[in-house]
Amino acid sequence: MNDFLLWAGVFGPVLLAEGLLARYEVLAYGAGWRAPMTELPEDVPYARGAAPDRPPAAYLVYLDGIGKRRARDTRDGGQLVEALIAGAPELRVLGQVQPYSPLADPLADRPVWARLRRHAGLLLFLHNVMQTFVAADHRYRPLYNRAIGAQIAIQLQLAGYQPDSGIPVVLLSYSGGAQVATGAVGELHTRLRSPLLLITLGGFHNGTGDLTHAQHLYRLTSASDRIERVGTWIFPQRWPLLRRSAWNRARRAGKITVHRLDPATHVGPRSYISPNALLPDGRSHLDRTADTVIALIRAHGGCHTSPASHEPLVNDAQSVGEGDPDDQS
Repeated sequence: MNDFLLWAGVFGPVLLAEGLLARYEVLAYGAGWRAPMTELPEDVPYARGAAPDRPPAAYLVYLDGIGKRRARDTRDGGQLVEALIAGAPELRVLGQVQPYSPLADPLADRPVWARLRRHAGLLLFLHNVMQTFVAADHRYRPLYNRAIGAQIAIQLQLAGYQPDSGIPVVLLSYSGGAQVATGAVGELHTRLRSPLLLITLGGFHNGTGDLTHAQHLYRLTSASDRIERVGTWIFPQRWPLLRRSAWNRARRAGKITVHRLDPATHVGPRSYISPNALLPDGRSHLDRTADTVIALIRAHGGCHTSPASHEPLVNDAQSVGEGDPDDQS
């Protein structure tokens, strides 16, 4: 009991401060107190992969999990991005978007957070966790969606994307990045009018994102992913009983397909992005995840098989229609 009171006394004020800070950023965006950042560090390109001298088959925007705190990719996210570029060089890939900052301000570059990181690195994760819940909060959600949608659109245009070009845009999101991806669809459609394909990897989101203007959403999940499953339990909009929620409307419209990546876990040595955990066929979890993402994009017409590649359009990940209850995962 004394230990509980001690932890509550320490983390209670921290969580309260984090909640207030997370709301401040989206309110600062809405009030116009600060302009979102658009420039990147000198060593970070606006896109990697397909050369800019001709249109790529698709633009892929990777929205990382709560570890994202700078323009460069996290360790795990960087490995996935590299695998995607190697497996589908026809794609132009963007990994610099800040899903947990409406002002596009990398957390690690802020002086106060740089000091905190040396003494309390956990706070960086708490900040992004709180931002995920702010993005899901009905009071702030419209502003947050508009801010991140605008950030993605601006970064795409800086990377060479032309509105109305018809080139597909793929939003690949991991964990809490799914909340941002599903929420950004409307703003991206307004700004770019591009074909939009969403792929969530262990997606943690509340099911309120309007997917009307998305062509399809592929949900990559695993029976061993407890964190993703919690999201299907705690958010009522994900429950099959609420038939009028945005998520359930999209399910009935046939816009959501589940692909199983068992036995991957959400994080850890057996995660979706682990280069060390091996499958019976000898591939790593990272290889299978990259193969699955590329196969789904190719099957959707977002990129074409290169002469050196003989991968099938649909790999061995188990595919399940989203007509069954969400708790199937």
